[in-house]
Amino acid sequence: MSLIIPSDMSRRHFMQHMATSVAMVPGMQFLSHLKANAETVKKKQKACILMWMGGGPPTIDLWDLKPGSKNGGEFKPIKTAAPSVEISEHLPETAKQFKNLSIVRSMSTREADHGRGRYFMHTAFVPNPTVVHPTFGSVVSHELGGKRPELEIPSFVSIDGGSESPGFLGMTNAPFTVGSNGNILNAGTDGLDPSRMNNRFQMLDVIEGGFIGSKRGEAPQSHKDIYKRALNLMTSKQMEAFKVDKEDPKMLEMYGNNAFGKGCLMARRLVETGVPFIEVNLGGWDLHANVFDTLANQRLPVLDKGIAGLTQDLTDRGMIDDVVIVWMGEFARTPRINQDVGRDHWAASWSVMIGGGGLKNGQAVGATDKDGLSVEGQAYLPGDIWATVAHALGIPLDTVYTSKNGRPIKIANSGNPIKQLIG
Repeated sequence: MSLIIPSDMSRRHFMQHMATSVAMVPGMQFLSHLKANAETVKKKQKACILMWMGGGPPTIDLWDLKPGSKNGGEFKPIKTAAPSVEISEHLPETAKQFKNLSIVRSMSTREADHGRGRYFMHTAFVPNPTVVHPTFGSVVSHELGGKRPELEIPSFVSIDGGSESPGFLGMTNAPFTVGSNGNILNAGTDGLDPSRMNNRFQMLDVIEGGFIGSKRGEAPQSHKDIYKRALNLMTSKQMEAFKVDKEDPKMLEMYGNNAFGKGCLMARRLVETGVPFIEVNLGGWDLHANVFDTLANQRLPVLDKGIAGLTQDLTDRGMIDDVVIVWMGEFARTPRINQDVGRDHWAASWSVMIGGGGLKNGQAVGATDKDGLSVEGQAYLPGDIWATVAHALGIPLDTVYTSKNGRPIKIANSGNPIKQLIG
């Protein structure tokens, strides 16, 4: 994660300030985290877990199969726990969870570039050179995180990869990135006596205050906020939430004892601690070649265990109606199979999975034609997905922010909750 240096502060000046701070407070980067205690969970405390599939997954091979079409590929559909929904044969455990999951099969955007599609799906806005929009995790952090005074850790955590920028919502709502192994580098005190550490922070506070008072933009205040939170985190018992290896081995196995599975398990532990938004990353979906072998032998076994384990675990703990699960990538892949037995970039007609959150699940919303080439009927945009999430989390849809250049920005880009999912 990087701080944006304002135009009225030189890079050299800012970096000298950063160097002074680092020298005074050794071994610190940005923050640390949590404790999971199921007995003290506030079960009506809403949260969202985003499973981000970097690279653009071929949703025609996962959620919207086309058997009988020349575009259908090698996989067969199987029935799920939702009578009217079929998904890929390579997602058998996820199929069992579909009373608590749904598919939106009629997503349609024009952004088939990785960077632009990633920005659009995360923020609900197309990239614009005049404003940096906040990723939706930052919106949730801003709206819900500040209302949870017991939360000592960041209210937006991204596991095994970064998210997008907090934009005009500021660095306090930026994603904190951590590995699925639970290790947080440079979060310790390196054996320093607590009184010496406190003295160093008091000295740092004087320096920070001087920079803030000199009115050199927002970066000094953001820098101070980050270090203050870091100090609180280093001594917080909530750090325990990252230690997924302390879970029962049977639980690890249920999620899949791999990076993605551990990331999903960590997400549940973070929700229990009060974190309102967690993003779990699983890349490797840019499948221009050998799509079916890669899916069957690498991507889908990992994905299947992670989704199913998380959904079952949230259900068993009585949390499923309070946690929205979203699965998406920046776009999908072409219905037509290329000469390398792969699928290329495609944004015209594809699927997103959503579940939990007290939504009306167990259904497929929308449809594509028999060859998967176009949407039939109502098409949906990322703003509609995030408006549905906002509705489930109790975030008012009439919320309007003001960007740094004074522009009004409507939450979820004025998207509408998907009626079939909210009842």
